[in-house]
Amino acid sequence: MTLTNRDLVELTAWRRKLHRQPEISNEEEKTAKEVVDFLADTSPDKVLTGLGGHGVAAVYDSGQAGPTVLFRSELDALPIEELSGVEHSSQVPGKSHMCGHDGHTAILAALGRQLGRQRPARGRVVLMFQPAEETGNGAAGVVADPRFSEIAPDFAFSLHNLPGVPFGEVRLKAGVVNCASRGMRIVLEGKTAHSSMPETGVSPMLAVSQLMPQLPALGRGTFADDDFGMVTVTHCSMGEAVFGIAPGHAEVRATLRTRRDERMTYLCAAAEALAAKIAAEHGLSARHDYHEIFVASVNAPDAVEHLNRALDEEGVSRGEEALPMRASEDFGIFGHNAKSAMFFLGAGERFPALHNPDYDFPDDLIPIGSRIFMRTARNLLG
Repeated sequence: MTLTNRDLVELTAWRRKLHRQPEISNEEEKTAKEVVDFLADTSPDKVLTGLGGHGVAAVYDSGQAGPTVLFRSELDALPIEELSGVEHSSQVPGKSHMCGHDGHTAILAALGRQLGRQRPARGRVVLMFQPAEETGNGAAGVVADPRFSEIAPDFAFSLHNLPGVPFGEVRLKAGVVNCASRGMRIVLEGKTAHSSMPETGVSPMLAVSQLMPQLPALGRGTFADDDFGMVTVTHCSMGEAVFGIAPGHAEVRATLRTRRDERMTYLCAAAEALAAKIAAEHGLSARHDYHEIFVASVNAPDAVEHLNRALDEEGVSRGEEALPMRASEDFGIFGHNAKSAMFFLGAGERFPALHNPDYDFPDDLIPIGSRIFMRTARNLLG
């Protein structure tokens, strides 16, 4: 159940290789091939590629009846210029692993090494290297892929490193751990006019000035409530960047956020009704669409119990502080058909924040994360 010093050296070197060559969401073709090549020596019993895009699933099968246990990591990087200054910094301008998905992938590869040496006694383990977590369409694409039925899990587990938490400590609880969210784009159409005769056109200016404060006002409750809802206006554009034309077109973008998926339905309906009402009052047409849709991540009590047992047996400290999080995570969709749980692994109290340009995954988390996952697998499958 343990990794050798050579394993750790090679896993660290490989993680840094991934870090140097990041690929953003839905572009992870080379990263996926790196995973397949790195796991080849572990002789998985089945490898599925191209799942939901560039997803890779490596299956280690005991050949005996038993549950299927899935462990998931992410393949994608972010469109951020790296400023960490580390020797293995990104070699791709404007792209970098500023969320630690390269480290999560190395943790799953560590499981592959151990499972290659000793299969589970019963059932099977699936290592799911998922694409496009950052845009919210990765997990949905994997689960919607017809081939996912070949690896449909009974249990699904994941982790995410978390700066601000003491190094190596875990944050874990049952219930909601990440909010549902989605990006809403509202498009308002009127009619342009010469700026000297604005009355001959239909400007969206007043409608935008009403929408921007009234959208956030749709939020309700505190974050401690299941009824919590939040709307954050993130972008607005109107007309052309000139002085001679009164605008006839505008777009407003906002992020809608709730603790529960069912609450999201009501918040979307309220935002849509508000946009339609304000547009009609000003003689505008309105349309909307949604992007980066994340369901809530809800930890199943049974799955949490298995993780807690592994943490106890591995001597890893844990707590519930900082949970649930307002931020979203697309792992939640795996929990729609499996008992799932995600935990958060401390990267250090003074460590650079996720999505910051000076972030770099701490390699010393690789053995800790893999120990927790491996103990969980062995407890479930022997």
